[in-house]
Amino acid sequence: MLVLQDGPAAGPLIILAHGAGAGADSDFMQQLAAGLATHGCSVLRFEFPYMTKRREDGKKRPPDRAPILLQAFAEVVAQQQRPCVIAGKSMGGRMATLLACDDQLTAGIRQQIKGVAALGYPFHPPGKPELLRTAHLQDFGDPLFIAQGTRDAMGSREEVAGYPLGAAIQWLWLEDGNHDLKPRKASGYCHQDHINAAIKGLADFAFQCLA
Repeated sequence: MLVLQDGPAAGPLIILAHGAGAGADSDFMQQLAAGLATHGCSVLRFEFPYMTKRREDGKKRPPDRAPILLQAFAEVVAQQQRPCVIAGKSMGGRMATLLACDDQLTAGIRQQIKGVAALGYPFHPPGKPELLRTAHLQDFGDPLFIAQGTRDAMGSREEVAGYPLGAAIQWLWLEDGNHDLKPRKASGYCHQDHINAAIKGLADFAFQCLA
């Protein structure tokens, strides 16, 4: 398993999971880790089993089923043996929220998880708004930070406004951002500015949770 460490060892720990299509060393994940490190966070990036296999044999394969992804995430948390925020991009963020709600998998690590974060949460598959992935977010028990583009095809601001979600979620809405937080040129907004805002938001959240 590829594991990458960034930032000061003594900083608040963020365990960061990748999205479905790109690994822990993708440009986006590297930007996140480097940015969080400059804000004083200790960042641990890891890869799920299917991505490790892809790296070994070069064959593109779909993500593992959720139980496998969650088990891998739980094992990484357990290995750190310290309080942390669990977070991820898209699928990785969804797995972080599901892990926090899984009493069986978190039996030995419950006290370590102090907060959860998602960058571009996949509220539904693209083009299938009826297949919501929100049931576990209605009464979510941990502090939760979500950075989301307002025109995200997996959950725009307009769509999310109609979902039954917990009132305690800390939102960072990025104007005209898509699922990768990228705005259109005509919008007048800058992708890098949105990424920087997400980084600062997540870093502030981590310091808040791990004070």
